[in-house]
Amino acid sequence: MGRGRPGGPCPAAVQGTSGSSALSKCSAAARGYIQDRFLPLLVGRRRRRRAPLVHRGYYIRARAVDHCVQDFLLKTQRYPRTQDVGLLHHTVVYEVDFLNVACQKAALIKRTKELSALVGDTGGEGLGVITFSGEDYKLLGVDLSELSELERALEEAGLDKEIPTLFIAEVVLTYMENSRSDALIQWAAEHFSQACFLLYEQMHPEDPFGRVMQQHFSQLNSTLHSLSKHPDCEAQRRRFLEKGWTECSVMDMNTFFTCCTPEDEQQRLQALEPFDEYEEWHLKCSHYFVLTASKGVEPSWTPLLSNMTVPHHEGPVRMAGSITAAVCAMHSEVSGLRRYGHHSVLIKPNVVLTTGGFGEEDGQHCRMRNFHVLIKHAGYWKAGCVKKKNPDKKWDERLYHTVSCLSNSLALVVGGRTSPASAGLGMLWLNFPETYNASDLGDITVDLLSVQPAAEPAALRWRHSTTEVMFKGEKYLFLYGGRSAMEPVLGDWYFLHTQELSCTVIPVEGPVPESRHSHSACSWKGGVLIAGGLGAAEQPLGSVFFLRELEHGFQWQTVETHPSLIPRYSHTAHVHDGKLLLVGGVWFHSSSVPGITVLDLMTGLCLDYTINVEQLEWPLMLHNHSSVFLPDEKELLLIGGGGNCFSFGTHLNPEPVSLSLSNILISH
Repeated sequence: MGRGRPGGPCPAAVQGTSGSSALSKCSAAARGYIQDRFLPLLVGRRRRRRAPLVHRGYYIRARAVDHCVQDFLLKTQRYPRTQDVGLLHHTVVYEVDFLNVACQKAALIKRTKELSALVGDTGGEGLGVITFSGEDYKLLGVDLSELSELERALEEAGLDKEIPTLFIAEVVLTYMENSRSDALIQWAAEHFSQACFLLYEQMHPEDPFGRVMQQHFSQLNSTLHSLSKHPDCEAQRRRFLEKGWTECSVMDMNTFFTCCTPEDEQQRLQALEPFDEYEEWHLKCSHYFVLTASKGVEPSWTPLLSNMTVPHHEGPVRMAGSITAAVCAMHSEVSGLRRYGHHSVLIKPNVVLTTGGFGEEDGQHCRMRNFHVLIKHAGYWKAGCVKKKNPDKKWDERLYHTVSCLSNSLALVVGGRTSPASAGLGMLWLNFPETYNASDLGDITVDLLSVQPAAEPAALRWRHSTTEVMFKGEKYLFLYGGRSAMEPVLGDWYFLHTQELSCTVIPVEGPVPESRHSHSACSWKGGVLIAGGLGAAEQPLGSVFFLRELEHGFQWQTVETHPSLIPRYSHTAHVHDGKLLLVGGVWFHSSSVPGITVLDLMTGLCLDYTINVEQLEWPLMLHNHSSVFLPDEKELLLIGGGGNCFSFGTHLNPEPVSLSLSNILISH
């Protein structure tokens, strides 16, 4: 077995990524994500607890590598292990790293009794590039891009090229110039009679998440070279087949988690610690792949294909057209709208109120305390911060809540959370003036009023929806789905009478939708349209339901679409002239990102449109955003959006964006 790290134009920077990775792995192991009691010995006292999102990221990496390695050992009949943590009998591990890193690691092993015993220290000092030589473990200090030196070092260390050999490269080749990494891939295929290759690396450089990812590594002076030439799974597969490998399979990490991770293991992961960063988890997984290739191995080594069914959403999305995004024409700076997990609502024509979320306030990232208003006047938007009449009243700095405007001066806040470990928050009335002076937004104030406790239990949730429905001439808020501190996904509902704000029992019949959160909900024909969302298995849903008013209650009906709606969540939605507009979100379709989907509610026809972002100087992330539709102008206003991009930093869309939908909403 062989594994290694490359040389290149800036080896010191690449080595820095290795140290950070080790700390993250150690943190994941401490929380039970992976089992490795030796990691703490390798990182010493440099301990730091990482975020749950980072834990999951390193978990899926370790899971993929372990899955493929175990399959290799089983297929080559070299699987027996000791009772400890996996020292392999009759199997030798050759680890290749930069010379100075290999020397440091060798010294660490020698002075740590537990590690020396594990790898069978023979007591000899490292000579030349062989910095450590144990019974079943050899540590070589060689630049992987220097193939002649690598081959000479492996021969000196006793590697037999005629026995089954597995090469493991975890985020290694991408740091090398493409010509050098291609040469290494071809060399491994040509020089070993029974060779297997395991590669774990990044992909999809040009979508918004990919741009943030690339910028992160560029700032570390560790450019990801392979992305430009091999940007996706199919390009990587072709690469290996063209370099002499006879079998090659590859999948992104969303597919790996879905297809190659047992259900009980998925449930174990989901229960390890409070987690509420699904969007970034799935985006991270769509930007990493695992690849296995083999040559000369009988039977063929295909650990990514056996006993699994690959989902059918991997084909290209057929786009009906493109919609151009433009930064909103503003008369004032947009301070305070860099946020996610917030809510925006049209409280009267051309007046938008934005509340809550996590973002940038007073130069710091925090849960947002201030409310903001956007007013459109003479074709321009003006932004301002809203004062609270009673600043001592606790807003709770909530995320993933809803705001329902019930009149020109009154809105109801339902649910939300502070941290994922906390219980959902209750309800609040927002009372604001009916008239505004667009020239002086500083005069706008909002009064926060508590809601009577009777309806509070229904509101202890977040990532839910509240939608206005009509029943027997009375207005109700239909509160549906979401999640709570006790339940990771909810499928229940309540009818809240808008005047008394009490829960009313109204009969509902028909097939009950699957439990979900982060879905969309829109009022239509007195009922409500529910689309998408994330289900109990943390899988995006592609269903659309209509809760239709009947004489004696309501009825769930499935809305058939053709082609099928691509499963998604964390999107927003609006209805206009019999068409359901789905805006952005997250899906597992890694070849593209969601733009605007238009569903004709009369015919079921589903059309997808890309969003042209050439006029924007920054990546436009359309998840955890809010959107407001202006029907007269057929204009869509996108506010905020983004999130923590794994370990690559936080990206928040800096300015509101306008989309003109006139061309795609023409009535036929």
